[in-house]
Amino acid sequence: MILEVAILDVKPGKIADFEAAFNQAQAIISSMKGYVSHQLQKCLENEQRYILLVNWQTLEDHTQGFRQSPEYQQWRNLLHHFYNPFPTVEHYTQVFENKRG
Repeated sequence: MILEVAILDVKPGKIADFEAAFNQAQAIISSMKGYVSHQLQKCLENEQRYILLVNWQTLEDHTQGFRQSPEYQQWRNLLHHFYNPFPTVEHYTQVFENKRG
């Protein structure tokens, strides 16, 4: 499994609009082949900052399957105009996991 991590800095005054648009956009990403799960979390110290965490089955499910799809164009149209600066997206693979049982 691959974890996509994006730090999203939303333009001032656009938080409510961004959250409403993301609520729509999450249906797009969750319908994609290879999608596993996602979380959108808001920063406590910086109200304009969010982190988006998306689990994909493979890197290619995100970089090729999603990003090169017509659905990505819908995602982009809903969300990309909210960001300043445009987010850097990185991908991670798990090294260790520890769960309290």
